[in-house]
Amino acid sequence: MDKLFLDSNIILDLIEERQPFYKYAQQIFSKSDKNKICIYTSSLNFANLHYIITKKSSKENAIKLLLKLKSLIKILPLDDKIIQLALASDFDDFEDAIQYYTALEHNIPTLITRDLKDFKKAKISVMTSEQYLAMGV
Repeated sequence: MDKLFLDSNIILDLIEERQPFYKYAQQIFSKSDKNKICIYTSSLNFANLHYIITKKSSKENAIKLLLKLKSLIKILPLDDKIIQLALASDFDDFEDAIQYYTALEHNIPTLITRDLKDFKKAKISVMTSEQYLAMGV
Protein backbone atom coordinates (compact mmCIF):
# COMPACT_ATOMS: atom_id res chain seq x y z
CA MET A 1 0.00 0.00 0.00
CA ASP A 2 1.37 3.41 -0.97
CA LYS A 3 2.18 5.83 1.83
CA LEU A 4 1.81 9.51 0.97
CA PHE A 5 2.61 12.62 2.97
CA LEU A 6 0.22 15.46 2.11
CA ASP A 7 1.33 19.06 2.25
CA SER A 8 -1.28 21.45 3.61
CA ASN A 9 -2.06 22.88 0.18
CA ILE A 10 -3.45 19.49 -0.91
CA ILE A 11 -5.66 19.26 2.16
CA LEU A 12 -6.86 22.83 1.61
CA ASP A 13 -7.65 21.97 -2.01
CA LEU A 14 -10.12 19.44 -0.63
CA ILE A 15 -11.55 21.47 2.26
CA GLU A 16 -11.94 24.69 0.29
CA GLU A 17 -12.84 22.95 -3.00
CA ARG A 18 -10.14 24.95 -4.77
CA GLN A 19 -10.43 24.57 -8.52
CA PRO A 20 -9.03 22.96 -10.59
CA PHE A 21 -7.19 21.00 -7.87
CA TYR A 22 -10.18 19.83 -5.83
CA LYS A 23 -10.93 16.76 -7.96
CA TYR A 24 -7.38 15.43 -7.52
CA ALA A 25 -7.37 15.98 -3.77
CA GLN A 26 -10.79 14.35 -3.57
CA GLN A 27 -9.48 11.28 -5.42
CA ILE A 28 -6.51 11.00 -3.05
CA PHE A 29 -8.79 11.11 -0.01
CA SER A 30 -11.21 8.67 -1.63
CA LYS A 31 -8.37 6.18 -2.13
CA SER A 32 -7.50 6.57 1.54
CA ASP A 33 -11.12 6.05 2.56
CA LYS A 34 -11.15 2.81 0.52
CA ASN A 35 -7.86 1.70 2.17
CA LYS A 36 -6.02 1.71 -1.14
CA ILE A 37 -3.40 4.17 0.13
CA CYS A 38 -2.35 5.49 3.50
CA ILE A 39 -2.06 9.27 3.82
CA TYR A 40 -0.19 11.28 6.44
CA THR A 41 0.42 14.87 7.41
CA SER A 42 2.26 16.63 10.20
CA SER A 43 0.82 17.88 13.46
CA LEU A 44 1.97 21.34 12.35
CA ASN A 45 -0.25 21.11 9.26
CA PHE A 46 -3.19 20.12 11.42
CA ALA A 47 -2.69 23.15 13.68
CA ASN A 48 -2.33 25.43 10.65
CA LEU A 49 -5.50 24.00 9.12
CA HIS A 50 -7.43 24.77 12.29
CA TYR A 51 -6.21 28.35 12.15
CA ILE A 52 -7.08 28.76 8.46
CA ILE A 53 -10.54 27.21 8.77
CA THR A 54 -11.50 29.31 11.81
CA LYS A 55 -10.57 32.47 9.89
CA LYS A 56 -13.27 31.62 7.34
CA SER A 57 -15.73 29.73 9.51
CA SER A 58 -16.63 29.02 13.12
CA LYS A 59 -14.50 27.13 15.61
CA GLU A 60 -17.24 24.49 15.77
CA ASN A 61 -17.13 24.00 12.01
CA ALA A 62 -13.33 23.78 12.11
CA ILE A 63 -13.48 21.06 14.76
CA LYS A 64 -16.14 19.17 12.80
CA LEU A 65 -14.07 19.31 9.59
CA LEU A 66 -10.85 18.33 11.34
CA LEU A 67 -12.48 15.37 13.11
CA LYS A 68 -13.71 14.10 9.75
CA LEU A 69 -10.30 14.71 8.20
CA LYS A 70 -8.58 12.94 11.10
CA SER A 71 -10.51 9.76 10.27
CA LEU A 72 -8.87 9.71 6.81
CA ILE A 73 -5.33 10.88 7.51
CA LYS A 74 -2.71 9.91 10.04
CA ILE A 75 -1.09 12.77 11.92
CA LEU A 76 2.65 12.52 12.46
CA PRO A 77 4.38 14.15 15.42
CA LEU A 78 7.12 16.74 15.25
CA ASP A 79 10.11 16.29 17.48
CA ASP A 80 13.43 17.90 18.28
CA LYS A 81 15.25 16.00 15.53
CA ILE A 82 12.83 17.16 12.81
CA ILE A 83 13.09 20.77 13.95
CA GLN A 84 16.90 20.53 14.06
CA LEU A 85 17.04 19.04 10.57
CA ALA A 86 14.71 21.77 9.26
CA LEU A 87 16.76 24.52 10.91
CA ALA A 88 20.00 23.13 9.46
CA SER A 89 18.56 22.61 5.97
CA ASP A 90 18.93 24.79 2.92
CA PHE A 91 15.17 25.04 2.37
CA ASP A 92 14.04 28.60 1.69
CA ASP A 93 10.75 27.92 3.48
CA PHE A 94 11.08 26.64 7.06
CA GLU A 95 7.58 25.16 7.05
CA ASP A 96 8.38 23.17 3.88
CA ALA A 97 11.53 21.90 5.58
CA ILE A 98 9.46 20.70 8.53
CA GLN A 99 7.05 18.90 6.19
CA TYR A 100 9.89 17.29 4.26
CA TYR A 101 11.78 16.07 7.31
CA THR A 102 8.60 14.83 8.96
CA ALA A 103 7.96 12.66 5.90
CA LEU A 104 11.59 11.56 5.68
CA GLU A 105 11.92 10.70 9.38
CA HIS A 106 8.72 8.64 9.29
CA ASN A 107 9.78 6.75 6.15
CA ILE A 108 7.03 8.14 3.95
CA PRO A 109 8.44 7.71 0.42
CA THR A 110 6.22 10.23 -1.40
CA LEU A 111 5.34 13.84 -0.61
CA ILE A 112 2.31 15.29 -2.40
CA THR A 113 2.31 19.07 -2.86
CA ARG A 114 1.56 21.76 -5.40
CA ASP A 115 4.83 23.56 -4.54
CA LEU A 116 7.27 21.29 -6.37
CA LYS A 117 9.89 24.03 -6.72
CA ASP A 118 10.28 24.13 -2.93
CA PHE A 119 11.42 20.49 -2.80
CA LYS A 120 14.01 20.36 -5.61
CA LYS A 121 16.68 18.66 -3.49
CA ALA A 122 14.38 16.08 -1.93
CA LYS A 123 15.62 12.54 -1.40
CA ILE A 124 12.08 11.21 -1.58
CA SER A 125 9.59 11.40 -4.43
CA VAL A 126 7.76 14.74 -4.61
CA MET A 127 4.82 15.22 -6.96
CA THR A 128 1.44 16.83 -7.35
CA SER A 129 -1.82 14.99 -6.71
CA GLU A 130 -2.46 14.98 -10.43
CA GLN A 131 0.95 13.45 -11.19
CA TYR A 132 0.44 10.76 -8.56
CA LEU A 133 -3.00 9.84 -9.85
CA ALA A 134 -1.73 9.77 -13.45
CA MET A 135 0.53 6.86 -12.45
CA GLY A 136 -2.62 4.75 -12.23
CA VAL A 137 -2.16 3.75 -8.64
